[in-house]
Amino acid sequence: MSHREVKGSILNDMKKKIFIVAASLMAPVLAHACCDDMMSRWMKTLHPDNKLAAEYSACKAWPANPQLTLAVMALAHDASDESASGHDAELVVADSTSGAVIAHFYQRNAIVEHEMAFTDIALDTARYDLSPAIRAFGVRVSYRGRSRVAPSGETSLRLYVLENKTLRPVLDGLAVEQANGEWDDRCEGFYDSTKRTIAAGPAGREGYASLKVTENTVHSVTRMVKDECVNQDGAPKQKDFTLEYRSGRYSVRKG
Repeated sequence: MSHREVKGSILNDMKKKIFIVAASLMAPVLAHACCDDMMSRWMKTLHPDNKLAAEYSACKAWPANPQLTLAVMALAHDASDESASGHDAELVVADSTSGAVIAHFYQRNAIVEHEMAFTDIALDTARYDLSPAIRAFGVRVSYRGRSRVAPSGETSLRLYVLENKTLRPVLDGLAVEQANGEWDDRCEGFYDSTKRTIAAGPAGREGYASLKVTENTVHSVTRMVKDECVNQDGAPKQKDFTLEYRSGRYSVRKG
């Protein structure tokens, strides 16, 4: 092979690599644009008299089954309703190619803002295998407290399953992240943060796995030491508990 042919081959390889990298970078952008178009279409079909509250909505292909696309679509408020403090939402499972709706579920009070302000909503597609044939997906909603001297925050998780073209909730409002504290607006204060993770346990009622929840809490303290604000984290405290499947869903303990 001549020097010119070798050089041409190298250039072609570089062009292919650049194209592959560019395509991989553009894929999420194109997918997001496609999701925006589909959510607008689904809203017109399912709620023709309402509008999509895009900043409170999320959409993505389901990694466990890319032929399906998941979406949580918040409904916009009536501008004249000053008492409204939350959003209902439509959960949708659709064909990724055609956009045809396969199943949907209307979730009342999917987002509620009272003492805390909404900060984020996301689809959770972790491996929530509730049985050999059923994998759930989740919706996480995050909030932040409005007080500067008493900071707080929370992320709650709902799980849904698709069964025979029917979408239904099986876990409602488990707080997977919680935090609260107090400080003097300068340095001294405390902060408690709790995180909960979920793992599928053995099969139980109706063939559904129990959900084993591991809870870790850390107490942190900040104080002034020689004119320097120093933070100290305490040892994590772990607690485990189990959510059992009863009457079509997992019961979340209160408190």
